Amino acid sequence: MKLKQVAVLIENAPGRLYEITQALGDAGINLRALNLVDTGEFGILRLLVSDLAKTRRILMEKQMPAKVDEVVAAEIEDKPGQLGKLLKPLQKAKVHVSYMYAFIGFSSGRAVMIFRFSDNDKAIEIMLKNGIKLIDAKAFGMLET
Repeated sequence: MKLKQVAVLIENAPGRLYEITQALGDAGINLRALNLVDTGEFGILRLLVSDLAKTRRILMEKQMPAKVDEVVAAEIEDKPGQLGKLLKPLQKAKVHVSYMYAFIGFSSGRAVMIFRFSDNDKAIEIMLKNGIKLIDAKAFGMLET
């Protein structure tokens, strides 16, 4: 149920985001989800991609520092209060969210939340017990090898 996410440290300069996304696109890699966070001189670009191995090769060739993290994707209804319902049992279990990002449109009327938890395995167990639908790599159209 965990997904492999690539996190790339990119210089906060014109054209850097374009350079990465163009190189991945030229290689036929589909961006399944992404998040870019500004940290001053650099940004952290988090990507769920269709082909992890090819993405890593391209980033290494471009000498762009990247690491692979495990994240968890959960699908919830796109209506007020649903995120709180997901988070409440995690809070009770003292599992905290390290970071998250979201998008709408994976399925009609649903939102997809991408999480990095203090304990991904425990979070998965809690969410499944509470009826939260988790999304695996196959559903995302991702190769992880």
